[in-house]
Amino acid sequence: MWRARPKATLAVLGSQALLGAALLAFGTTASAVNYPITPEWRATAEQVAQAGVPLSELAPNAPDSYVVKRGDTLWAISGMFLLRPWRWPELWGMNYDQIRNPHLIYPGQILYLERLGDRARLRVGQPVGNGTIKLSPRVRSEALDDGAITSIPVHLIEPFLNEAVIFNTNELEPAPRIVATQEGRVLLSRGETAYVRGELGDLRDWRLFRNPKPLKDPATNEVLGYEATYLGTAEYVRPGGTGPKGEIVPASFRIVSNRLEVGVGDRLAPVPPREFINYVPHAPQNPIEGQIASIYGEGLTAGQNQIVALNKGAQDGIERGHVLALWRKGREAVDTTYGGREKILLPDERHGLLFVFRVFDRMSYALILNVQEPVQIGDRFTQP
Repeated sequence: MWRARPKATLAVLGSQALLGAALLAFGTTASAVNYPITPEWRATAEQVAQAGVPLSELAPNAPDSYVVKRGDTLWAISGMFLLRPWRWPELWGMNYDQIRNPHLIYPGQILYLERLGDRARLRVGQPVGNGTIKLSPRVRSEALDDGAITSIPVHLIEPFLNEAVIFNTNELEPAPRIVATQEGRVLLSRGETAYVRGELGDLRDWRLFRNPKPLKDPATNEVLGYEATYLGTAEYVRPGGTGPKGEIVPASFRIVSNRLEVGVGDRLAPVPPREFINYVPHAPQNPIEGQIASIYGEGLTAGQNQIVALNKGAQDGIERGHVLALWRKGREAVDTTYGGREKILLPDERHGLLFVFRVFDRMSYALILNVQEPVQIGDRFTQP
């Protein structure tokens, strides 16, 4: 979906080819061989490569082998083998001596876990019969359309790359807006005509938003940004002008798609260029703490695979790909064991993980990867 589509990609897979390679193939890489690897990740891989991964870092039920299937995600596969799926450099380091710039893993490959003493290594092999796994170098040519699996379920966040937008200021206040509708209708749907006033330039494709609402920091009540409700898309059909008596004639737009119905007063914003994104899940290098500022959509709570807005952004050190821990606030209780009724406050409990996929100056959007209880505005997050 976000994948650049060259005719074929050449991947060299050695006898100690690395699953961590997969974890560098996050998303769909437009140019895998040029994918940046930070010095910190490389240093971790080099260190782990000396002896493998401690058995204590393996997941309790880590399988001896696993066949990669179409539809798998690298996050899920990493979670099969490691306690903490975002610690992909450890996997890379298991076989770092054989592949220095790993990027691709494909359906059909067999991942083989080798335990040696108190350490473990991961290899890639092929079945040769009777359950035997053959570990040998090979060269594979594979179209990206049928190739490398993705890091996380990208279909869950793709719609939000253009739809979920946080503005630093109320930038849509002066934006072009719908001033009238086809035949005076109250609400418009796909294929119908909207009449628009404002600075339009030569752009053809536009997004439609409801007037933005301020998003406030749960702790300070400070406005951190403005979130506009996404309505759909519209196409610039005909420019406006001036009528025979000097009247203002608005431009004509056709509604192309609808998420919600469109009406008078709704704003227009240009459709941004398509992004080709590589997601590399990783933990923040420095301690960080914040709160859920908003639940995307109309819900009061959110669960797994839903989107939340965080009260931290780029200026706070948040990066695309950060994995964050969710904490449930400790509830108040009463201790009656000492013969009285003394109020106590139970400690916060960690109960889920977030994955940051869009970052703005002072806020971010994150996908809830897993959670035990509903997430609410004000819930806390930290580094995992």
